[in-house]
Amino acid sequence: MSLIVQKFGGTSVGNVARIQQVAEKVARFRREGHGIVVVVSAMSGETNRLIALAHELQSQPLPREMDVLVSTGEQVTTALLSMALTELGVKAKSYTGTQVRILTDDAHTKARIRDIDDQRLHADLDAGYVVVVAGFQGVDDNGNITTLGRGGSDTTAVALAAALKADECQIYTDVDGVYTTDPRMVDGARRLERVTFEEMLEMASMGSKVLQIRAVEFAGKYNVPLRVLHSFEDGPGTLITLEDTQQMETPTIAGIAFNRDEAKLTMLGVPDTPGMASRILGPVGEANIEVDVIVQNVAADNSTDFTFTVGRADLSRAREILQAVADELNAREIRADSRIAKVSVVGVGMRSHAGVASRMFSALAEVGINIQMITTSEIKISVIIEEKYLELAVRSLHSTFGLDKEPTDESVA
Repeated sequence: MSLIVQKFGGTSVGNVARIQQVAEKVARFRREGHGIVVVVSAMSGETNRLIALAHELQSQPLPREMDVLVSTGEQVTTALLSMALTELGVKAKSYTGTQVRILTDDAHTKARIRDIDDQRLHADLDAGYVVVVAGFQGVDDNGNITTLGRGGSDTTAVALAAALKADECQIYTDVDGVYTTDPRMVDGARRLERVTFEEMLEMASMGSKVLQIRAVEFAGKYNVPLRVLHSFEDGPGTLITLEDTQQMETPTIAGIAFNRDEAKLTMLGVPDTPGMASRILGPVGEANIEVDVIVQNVAADNSTDFTFTVGRADLSRAREILQAVADELNAREIRADSRIAKVSVVGVGMRSHAGVASRMFSALAEVGINIQMITTSEIKISVIIEEKYLELAVRSLHSTFGLDKEPTDESVA
């Protein structure tokens, strides 16, 4: 008998009818002989409703009380799903994160899982129950309810799968797998049969919203096979697993990721002296603003232009901080640009195949797209371009690397 952890998000359990559909799917797996643990999110829109209620009473609600409040959304769903399963003749039992004892640190609203007590879950599974667990939540050493942040139900599911040594963790969502790029942008986007944890991490960090980054990190760390599936349509989905020999025989590039949430800041005429990068970026980091791509150009007069990107929502604050630094350094000018986007090609095959960068740059040049900044990692190349060319860039790269075609052994070149 296989042990499977299944996670259903808010849209999958958005109303009673959908909860009944989920119950029927879970019941089929149980009747096939599988041990099943189900992790559920709050019903679609419920968390936002609870947050809005809090803000009607406090402009800045206390984090501890927010965790108590928003964790109730998942508690409702677990009970309703357990009822629906019982009506289908399947034994089911619901648990909150506290009852399971998903132990976290005490960072309210963004807690991290430290340990899971799996004894009660194993006992219920051995007794033939489907165990339904509230996602997104846990408890700290002092018994306080904690939450894991937006998308935390994915992390709950992966953590339970790791603790229970499950055969697979299945993430059910409103798409039928991981695609080579966003199918809403490229008609030829193709569902991937499998990707590695590394590729999925890069694609998630570059803008793919299929899985939460923390969940993929957790799965990779504990080698938990992840499968992304459609909530209400049958199909094989996409398996996310460790890199292996078979994977290395697939095409060089797994997918094209992109992110519109980018803004660029440039400090012109900075003295080219040691420690300058730290003096510029230090205050930005202290303000908890995440910096992404960084480029520094040195001029003949021993001055430098320093450029970096931040999230678009952080642009105003980052520019304010940078202006103060520029005044101290007697820099010539600060420039800001919020009309940029990042496009990335991702694939573990890049480790063993040269020429990816030149093909990428040539493809963009052929359609008249200028590259403003470049950053690379072992399995990723990202470029910053004007946002108005984003769709053209994605379509061009998707075609250049043959991602609209089924892979063959000859397609690795």
